[in-house]
Amino acid sequence: MFGFANPRQLKRLGVIGMNRRNIQLIAANNPRHLYPLVDNKLRTKELCLKTGIATPELLAVFSAQYELRKLGETLERLDGFVIKPAQGSGGKGILVIVGREGDDFVRTDGSKIDISGIRRHISNILSGLYSLGGRNDVAIVEALVHFAPCFEGMSFEGVPDIRVIVYQGYPVMAMTRLSTHASHGKANLHQGAVGVGLNIQNGTTLRAVMRDNPITFHPDTGKDLTALNIPHWNELLSLSARCYEMTGLGYLGVDLVLDEKLGPLLMELNARPGLAIQLANGQGLLPRIKTIDATEKHKHQSPKQRVLLSQALFGA
Repeated sequence: MFGFANPRQLKRLGVIGMNRRNIQLIAANNPRHLYPLVDNKLRTKELCLKTGIATPELLAVFSAQYELRKLGETLERLDGFVIKPAQGSGGKGILVIVGREGDDFVRTDGSKIDISGIRRHISNILSGLYSLGGRNDVAIVEALVHFAPCFEGMSFEGVPDIRVIVYQGYPVMAMTRLSTHASHGKANLHQGAVGVGLNIQNGTTLRAVMRDNPITFHPDTGKDLTALNIPHWNELLSLSARCYEMTGLGYLGVDLVLDEKLGPLLMELNARPGLAIQLANGQGLLPRIKTIDATEKHKHQSPKQRVLLSQALFGA
């Protein structure tokens, strides 16, 4: 929809740019002292456990190099798991293991890594190779998510996630990010993943884009992206809305996954969510932000009430 629109046309469409996002959304709504709650995935997970928000099971934590002596013992009972840097960003440093073959561990692309390779990877995490600012970090080992059948063929060598932008506790825009061969199995739009804009009302497809270009079929699987219809949609939105009370952040990117057995799970939170979601939806965020700002007594509504109002206001 945005195509070759000039700045004046983008402004008329209500598209928010980086400067406005940084000043009017992030700086005005997200106190800096709250950033560690979402910048550190371990702190986020601990907060989720405390507030009853579902998240993938925490299997182990490595915070010092000497603890790696117990790595073999820790992984011995695990067939599938995910290793993440607690303070990583953009999907950097995430290692996904989907199975085992003898003494080797199998990654999503079918390649193998042995225990020494995993030990080296965690050691790099601890030394800050993937962390924000290069600071010493902590490695988290999580349970592997098995995505719901509705995503079958919709993603290539990676778990699809759902990004919801939450403003003052209201889900205002959503998309699902689907990995591709070009994105190396990562659900990152800047690396070549597919972004599918989702109807806030019911979780159905609005449009899909890859590298800023509209598409209809997944480039690797050929699956029709317009057929996507995400179940448990109200539950997903309610979970995202609850993150407002949990963190105190007024402008938030909530990243969710839909497990085939466990249902909606919170993966991580982002105090500085990007703006590509507007392209995936073919709509600007500004009109929705202004609508929420004009809503009286919105801070006194429950998460469920906020979800219902968002669906009524922004459903396509």
